[in-house]
Amino acid sequence: MEMNTLNNNNNHHHQSDSSSPPQRKRVMNPVDPEEFRKQGHMIIDFLADYYTKVSNFPVRSQVEPNYLRKHLPDSAPLVPEPIESILEDVQEHIIPGITHWMSPNYYAYFPSSGSVAGFMGEMLSSGLNVVGFNWISSPAATELETIVMDWLGEVLKLPQQFLYKRSNNNGGGVLLGTTCEAVLCTLVAARDKKLSQIGRDNIGKLVVYGSDQTHSSFGKAAQIAGIQNVRAIKTKRSNSFALKADSLLSTIHSDVKNGLIPIYLCATVGTTATTSIDPLMELCDVAKEYEIWVHVDAAYAGSACICPEFRSCIDGIEGANSFSFNAHKWFLTNLACCCLWVKDHNALTKSLSTNPEFLRNKASESKQVIDYKDWQITLSRKFNALKLWLVLRSYGVENLRNFLRSHVNMAMTFEGLVKLDKRFEIVVPRKFSLVCFRVSPSTIARSNYYYYYHDNNNNKNNYDDNYHNGHGYGKLVNDDYLVNELNRKLLESINNSGKVYMTHGEVEGAFMIRFAIGATLTEEHHVIMAWKLIQEHADSLLLGSS
Repeated sequence: MEMNTLNNNNNHHHQSDSSSPPQRKRVMNPVDPEEFRKQGHMIIDFLADYYTKVSNFPVRSQVEPNYLRKHLPDSAPLVPEPIESILEDVQEHIIPGITHWMSPNYYAYFPSSGSVAGFMGEMLSSGLNVVGFNWISSPAATELETIVMDWLGEVLKLPQQFLYKRSNNNGGGVLLGTTCEAVLCTLVAARDKKLSQIGRDNIGKLVVYGSDQTHSSFGKAAQIAGIQNVRAIKTKRSNSFALKADSLLSTIHSDVKNGLIPIYLCATVGTTATTSIDPLMELCDVAKEYEIWVHVDAAYAGSACICPEFRSCIDGIEGANSFSFNAHKWFLTNLACCCLWVKDHNALTKSLSTNPEFLRNKASESKQVIDYKDWQITLSRKFNALKLWLVLRSYGVENLRNFLRSHVNMAMTFEGLVKLDKRFEIVVPRKFSLVCFRVSPSTIARSNYYYYYHDNNNNKNNYDDNYHNGHGYGKLVNDDYLVNELNRKLLESINNSGKVYMTHGEVEGAFMIRFAIGATLTEEHHVIMAWKLIQEHADSLLLGSS
């Protein structure tokens, strides 16, 4: 009896357990206002300290490949870690693996200039965390973007057809991530516009044009768009490596004769290697005759065109169909922010629009609003207009112009220093804040480096007599490999020092060092220090001690 009672009690207990609700675990609050405030202050302090000492770090990271795996766990943590510990790891393990684009001693590629306003705009955008793919998803995101792009277009003195409010809503601007996206979007628009006339089965006949100085994103965009015929028209030193209109015309004539159909030209204002400027007016005249879409890529130099003295660089823009520049390069707007203007946004939307049921709404169907999702490749988009808005309002156009001019003036100073040292030569004329230079062939011919190089490469006997008799110099002047090799070693020696960072370019087979001024914190004394460092490393190489 007792046993039965016990069993019954146990059964009752088990039944009671199975019917009771499971105990709930406490769920974290990822946006706790006080924790946000605390960690936000810590991050701001961390970055402020970073900016004060960034010039002390090796500009180009000195780590070896796969260094980070040695310092981090093999798997993600199961339990939370305090922000203090995370920031310690950032300082100890991440900072050494960064190439410091914000360093005043950064002169590589083109700049990625950040600012307080740009950072605060990025922080506002991230904090609000809106996804502004269409107007209804965040009306302010769309409308601010339209307004700010009209503002900036007016500052650049773009033709009214590019401005939304001035073009009867036919033109307008959009903020993308990078120029790579701008080229792809406009190329796809040009492709589809032509294929709608000749039939999609003729895509293999389409041909697009640039120069051998056009950015590599052009070829990549053509590849993505399924266009096989890409012309990289040769440029020449005698024309400062700009694309000549007659070269374009002769190439088009040849293609048309062979049954191909020209559709797109990517002209450049401020090429990557040398900042050469394609003559827009003449090129647009040629393109117009063949109904070719002209896109103007001014990724780097477009910022400078807000200055009246540089506005002539985009003379002829009225003949183009689209124009873009990267505000994150030289306009104090933190990465990523590309400004694209088009004369006819319908050409974009016809190619890039999607209208699934879940996005349908009365505002979009009224055709009274812009849905920027249809001006770009992706659906989702950040509230990037906040960054540009804060930059324009916080600094004002005149201060932005003076900021750009200061870098151009520093480049002029650096160019003057190079010219004073007869061992060096300017490879191409400076136009903005990029100086392209190298140790001259004649200097190398008179240096110990020449003798040591041939000695160490078992060529001494071939050159020894001519060298000592003074007859070997002329031969060396034409020895492109040796000239390039010394300049390559000079660049690598300087970069390995960690004190400055520069990159290279090549034109007509000549290796040159690019000194691109544009980092936010760079001042003239940094430029002068960099030049002294270059001279020291050149001394070492030319004397044959390296």
